[in-house]
Amino acid sequence: MAFGLADDKESIRSKIVDTLVDFLRPLDFVHAFWEGGAAAFGRVDEWSDIDLYVVVDDDKVDQTFIVVEEALKSVSPIDKKYPVLQNPWPGVFQAFYRLRDTSKYVLIDLAILQFSGGEKFLEPEIHGNNVFYFSNPPEIKPALIDADRFNAKMQERLKRLQARFEMFNIFVQKEINRANSLEAIGLYHNITLASLVEALRAKYNPFHFDFRMRYVHYELPEATVNKLQDLYFVRNMDDLQEKYRKASQWFLETMPQVSTTPKRKHKGVPEQNS
Repeated sequence: MAFGLADDKESIRSKIVDTLVDFLRPLDFVHAFWEGGAAAFGRVDEWSDIDLYVVVDDDKVDQTFIVVEEALKSVSPIDKKYPVLQNPWPGVFQAFYRLRDTSKYVLIDLAILQFSGGEKFLEPEIHGNNVFYFSNPPEIKPALIDADRFNAKMQERLKRLQARFEMFNIFVQKEINRANSLEAIGLYHNITLASLVEALRAKYNPFHFDFRMRYVHYELPEATVNKLQDLYFVRNMDDLQEKYRKASQWFLETMPQVSTTPKRKHKGVPEQNS
């Protein structure tokens, strides 16, 4: 029986998760299994994918993928698999799955983490309140963020963001001057607006300063989102020239307002600004 958008979204997700728990819990090389993403932030809807994390013995990554795929196939044939070939975190192995008999929106984003690896994506300030299905040993659990390390990382990123803007933002004007509309608008999005969004995120929700466009509608003030929308939608070259000026000025005004010492939020979940 195929699942569709009309089906109860919880029954689809629960079937997938419960099946994976049944397959993974008995294995002595599997240490923990939890869900992040929308579930961790309380924002699951019928378009949400399923962000899953499994911690395993270092030499059991390939075997775990095999077990996971057997579990998924018992729910529905796997329609597509997309392995992530280059992951920025050592000890993290990732693949996306789409099942034939579920909504195409219900992608399964699976990260298999080596037990000895450093990154576990468990800081509530950044990753929300992850939903644990089992954990053995119990020390695999939400962890306090290393504030000094985070602040140093953020401060270094802000320096580079400012330097990148000062060096390359003029490229937009260069292509406007040349009447190269496609180059100009591409650079406007990739340099000017991308820099602005990162600065705004650092201002309003520092723990997600590097999340780019993810969750902007939930984590930036409504007036800020509306202002950004206006800047993103460009009618013509004259409109681009004016919006490039406004976006550049907004970036320059925002950067001095960013605190490099973010405060922890209540219960570890970033506040939603209104």
